[in-house]
Amino acid sequence: MRVAIFGTRKYDRLYLSAANADHGHELVFFDADLDATTATLAAGCGAVCVFVNDRLDKDTLEKLADLGIRLVALRCAGFNNVDLAAAAALDITVVRVPAYSPHAVAEFAIGLLLALDRKIHRAWARTRENNFALDGLVGRNLHHRVVGVVGTGRIGAIVARTLQVGFHCHVLASDPVEDQSLLEAGVRYVPREELLREAEIVTLHCPLTPRSKHLIDAAALEAARPGLLLVNTSRGGLIDTFALIEALKSGKVGGVALDVYEQEGDLFFRDLSDEIVQDDTFQRLLTFPNVLVTGHQAFLTEEALTAIARTTIANLSAAQAGEPLENRITQDLVR
Repeated sequence: MRVAIFGTRKYDRLYLSAANADHGHELVFFDADLDATTATLAAGCGAVCVFVNDRLDKDTLEKLADLGIRLVALRCAGFNNVDLAAAAALDITVVRVPAYSPHAVAEFAIGLLLALDRKIHRAWARTRENNFALDGLVGRNLHHRVVGVVGTGRIGAIVARTLQVGFHCHVLASDPVEDQSLLEAGVRYVPREELLREAEIVTLHCPLTPRSKHLIDAAALEAARPGLLLVNTSRGGLIDTFALIEALKSGKVGGVALDVYEQEGDLFFRDLSDEIVQDDTFQRLLTFPNVLVTGHQAFLTEEALTAIARTTIANLSAAQAGEPLENRITQDLVR
């Protein structure tokens, strides 16, 4: 099968090509993200392969359908960038990588928390300028802190278990489905409102759906514990950025670590170091000394990239062979 792969970087090409060695697909790599203006690049292909910032809205999907493309392969778990209703109406099948290396994202989330709480990012910047003063770098122990984990799927469960068992935190969890192993480890499930009210630290590990959009909004932040530390390695749209900035300005939020951003599509995965970034909201976030931002790299480990590539190629091969697609996305997955 000839496959148009959008939004690729050097590591995408390396790992996808390696995974394809025994499958024989013709992989055509594009730096450009997929949207309605770039969809024609996929002409002559049987499928497109996309990532988190590719835009598969109705217009884009219609253009793909006009090219005869009936398969979209996501090389990620989230699918909030796909209009599933339009895909179904156009008879376009959408598959994803539901799990790759949950440890990659979980470990990065904890790494961000430690860096934020102990001000490691600020200390690193200081020592680069030969400033070894410790004023302003006082942090707090994680030991016995109250941490809230929103979403206890594969990633959230690892975070909760690590914090509960490894750091002896008091972990509160919120999820429609309770994980029995977490309960046995001492994690306590509570309603989301109670979690936000009691937790000193909140880390987000849930998908972005219409119901979870702006899960952390002005009302949630107002009800939260003063000095809250917030970590997000899931999807930027879970947080209302404008409300977050106001809470940072007022001191209600004590610190934020973000690997995702609500409007990251025009920023992340690119080198913009020689350009003037036009996103004033993002630039405002970066002015706060208690905000740590990384460019959506929580997934970026050798193990995760290998697993993503293998599952993506396997999805393509299964579709080509007419086999059942266990990783197919249907609208009933949206909750």
